[in-house]
Amino acid sequence: MKAGCRLPAKRFHKHIWPVQPKPLYLNGEFIAADKTLSVRNPATGETIAQMSTCGRDHVAQALADAHAAFQSWRNVVGRTRGDFLLKIAVEVERRKDEFARTITLENGKPLAQSAGEVAMTIDHLRWFAEEARRGYGRVIPPQVEGKRHLVIKSPIGVVAAISPWNFPLVLAVRKVAAALAAGCTVVLKPASATPLCAVLFAECVHAANLPKGAFQLVAGSAAEIAAEFLENPLCRKITFTGSTEVGKKLIAGAAAQVKPLSLELGGHSPVLVFDDADLAKAVEGTMIAKYRNTGQSCIAANRIYVQRGLAEKFIAAFVERVKALKVGSGLEPGVDIGPLINPAAVDLAMKHIVDAQAKGAQLLCGGQRWGEAGSAFLQPTVLTGVPGASLGMCDETFAPVAYVNVFDTEAEAIARANDTTYGLAAYVFTHDLNRAFRLMESLEAGMIGINDGVPTTSNAPFGGVKQSGWGRELGSDGLDAFLDTKHVSLAL
Repeated sequence: MKAGCRLPAKRFHKHIWPVQPKPLYLNGEFIAADKTLSVRNPATGETIAQMSTCGRDHVAQALADAHAAFQSWRNVVGRTRGDFLLKIAVEVERRKDEFARTITLENGKPLAQSAGEVAMTIDHLRWFAEEARRGYGRVIPPQVEGKRHLVIKSPIGVVAAISPWNFPLVLAVRKVAAALAAGCTVVLKPASATPLCAVLFAECVHAANLPKGAFQLVAGSAAEIAAEFLENPLCRKITFTGSTEVGKKLIAGAAAQVKPLSLELGGHSPVLVFDDADLAKAVEGTMIAKYRNTGQSCIAANRIYVQRGLAEKFIAAFVERVKALKVGSGLEPGVDIGPLINPAAVDLAMKHIVDAQAKGAQLLCGGQRWGEAGSAFLQPTVLTGVPGASLGMCDETFAPVAYVNVFDTEAEAIARANDTTYGLAAYVFTHDLNRAFRLMESLEAGMIGINDGVPTTSNAPFGGVKQSGWGRELGSDGLDAFLDTKHVSLAL
């Protein structure tokens, strides 16, 4: 950075932000750069901030500083690492209202949902604060006299974390917290559309006095930064949440160094509602699974299949609920559906809606851009009788658009649910315990909610199968993702 761009290592407050670019956080210091990117409010299209950016040389330096910090951080005992995470959690909770408002301003989601994201973030920090003590190894009984066998866990090293815009805080922190708990150091690259809450998080890290270099924040060109992460041997692992398309590029780029990856990629989640389901619970659970975060969730319900005996009642009740959803700016009281991340996202969703109707689907509600021409708002939409060849039945519609179809048999439902290259999440509503066990074993998904539209929790693994990704976050699996397993054979 130029000499005039280095700012004091202190907390930044809101009153500074309008006159200064939002800073990076590099080796314990906040850095304001000459080059910036604009951060916009999706609800209005207005620029709300400028975010400092950096090039590959600065990312390389961040990785070098992280590597230097790793030499000591790896030897900090787990309980002490956990204490740092608890201090960060206290700071995030103290500023929870500021975090929630910032998420809504840069992402657009309703303020109540932003508050929920902050609460989950705090829970993740507290969970991994405790998990830091539990990087367990084991003792293996010997097969040969005079030997002993140990399995030990060691932190993998410097971790590059790349987080998405749809849950900009919690999906970053679940990576950072787990890596720090494991004894790794982390360089975080947030999505360019939503970097502001990452700056707030860096302030909380700084206030907790985390050793310099253990956590750093970079921003800028995704292609340039990812290239440095992939090609720099000091970066020992990349953890990424985003599209399957980008995930495949990371896989190809990681091949040269056989660099480990954790990938949480696209989803195309089915919902199966059986005749014996509790109608009210099925409707409520499907509403949450589909329309939470304005439908911009990797585990959002995309394809809804309802057994014929309950279909008429379910569809009527579901459409009634959807029509009642309030659309507007996330800062307005009572809003359920905020803007999509940008107007182009609405254009793509409209393409899916028009395609489904052209192929015979019936539009039950919504189906139009909301507000002025070119806005980032879309009416919450329901279509039924949607052909399998429709765009929205083949690819994820990252928007408040639900496709509802009817099925007859359990075998048919399973076949249609699994008829996708993705396998992140699936949802089932039934009171038949035998069926529940059959489905949890036969559905091709990394997470399955049985009568539950919100299956994610800090203490259970999160991740998918097929083209929905590699590895798991959260739970004990989330810590293990940043640990190397070593076998030690000891001859006595």
